[in-house]
Amino acid sequence: MALLVVVSCKKNNINAPQLTLSNITDTIPAGGGTVALTFNSNAAWSIDTTGFGWLKLSQTSGGGGAATITLTGAANNKLGASRSLLLNLNAGNGQSRRITVWQDVIIYPSYNTSAIAADATGMSSTATQIANNITYGWNFYNTMEAPGGETGWGNPPITQQQFDLLKANGVNAVRIPIRYDGHLINIATAQIDPVWLARIHQVIQYGINDGMYVTINIHYDPGSTLTGAQQDSANAKHKALWEQVATYMRDFDEHLMFASLNETSLNNSNDVTSMITTMRYHQTFINAVRGTGGKNVYRTLVIQSPSASTDILNQYLDPTNVYKTPKLPTDPTPHKMMLEFHYYSPSQYCILGGNDNTAVPQDASWGKELYFWGSRKTYSVNGTYDTYHTTNPLFLDRNCTANSEEDYADSIFKTVKTRFADKGIPLFMGEYAPNDHFARLTGYPADSLKSRASETHFTAYIAQQAKANGVIPYLWAGIFNRPANNGVPTGPAVVGDQVTLDSVKVGVNRGIAAYGSGTKFQ
Repeated sequence: MALLVVVSCKKNNINAPQLTLSNITDTIPAGGGTVALTFNSNAAWSIDTTGFGWLKLSQTSGGGGAATITLTGAANNKLGASRSLLLNLNAGNGQSRRITVWQDVIIYPSYNTSAIAADATGMSSTATQIANNITYGWNFYNTMEAPGGETGWGNPPITQQQFDLLKANGVNAVRIPIRYDGHLINIATAQIDPVWLARIHQVIQYGINDGMYVTINIHYDPGSTLTGAQQDSANAKHKALWEQVATYMRDFDEHLMFASLNETSLNNSNDVTSMITTMRYHQTFINAVRGTGGKNVYRTLVIQSPSASTDILNQYLDPTNVYKTPKLPTDPTPHKMMLEFHYYSPSQYCILGGNDNTAVPQDASWGKELYFWGSRKTYSVNGTYDTYHTTNPLFLDRNCTANSEEDYADSIFKTVKTRFADKGIPLFMGEYAPNDHFARLTGYPADSLKSRASETHFTAYIAQQAKANGVIPYLWAGIFNRPANNGVPTGPAVVGDQVTLDSVKVGVNRGIAAYGSGTKFQ
């Protein structure tokens, strides 16, 4: 009987159907080129190429074992539209896979005109190692993404002193949102003003001078169209911009990271189609950056889900599901990718509001402004601990609900850790912050103090849970002040909220201890 069992198991193992390739999307450069497709099958396989035309395959069938076939496409000079084909790879053991092959249309000139050999000097860390090195991040918000230049939204120009202040207080990473529209010297060719590129380079250098990790993005491009020629143009623009930026910033070491997008919401759609389109932008971004050569071949790159949403990230990009569409883009350099999401939950607390010196709540059609966040009993008044919720009957409807507070944050961060961080894909929380609500509470000092304490609690707790689950937190705004009057500096940058800074340091270090690795927030 034992012998029969052994033979039966061996027979089952031999007959188990195998086809190692996942459903994927691959790209042929717009100017023409070749990509390789590698897989293993334990049965004969074939690909039907009827009607392919522009795409040639080196092999369309084969027996079992390892196989590598090349896909070659000529330059796509078709006016105004990209093109794609669906390859159906079918094996005789019943396994099948789908390979979508894209080729973008040529709209803008190539700006990758000076590619150099790969240079690994100063680029040895993986994305996970860099994530462990980053203690806490801060955004230079409403500045280099402002229309008309850095001071367009009232903030002062970025200076070395501002970076020095962050470093002196333990922050070792910054995210710099950047706008390129408005800085093009030729709209028809998407050529970026070299003066703007030089300014970006200078600001990055400020951070590098302080040994900080600096991330730059494209904050408002490429566009929000899902399909057709408009999306082709937007994607081509994404390529043109990143080729220029990557080439100009190519000599910085691994302390500089590139982030493809920001919170791109495609036609207000956050479904599978939107995700596929977003991943197409990211693939274009990766190809553009890697193609410039030098240190960019090894640079850590950051990609986003539509709207930088955690829910969409978890729903559509679970890497354990090989059959699900869409897929993460393909990076020829392994272990150099991070996934970005933003945390503004609940939005009635984080988005609505602002200290605008009015007692009138900033309610919206989709919800009321909320003033108080925190259902854990950690708020202390004269040694007595309570939640951060008010008991004032006037404001009971301004308390956040328990299902949007600490327990919700715990669940979200645990999920992204399991699905991504534990799989070697570090997570980059590029923005998070509460909003101010205390102007609504003039005349109610106890509630005003509780609302302010609630903001501190939120800022520290979200950072703590992020670090406890392998996520890098970047505060959008707060803690540090850059005083200015209509963009003109009125003094040096200063710590504006020492209480919150101290609380965040405690929270981050608790999170690091729970995670088991990371650089402490000193």
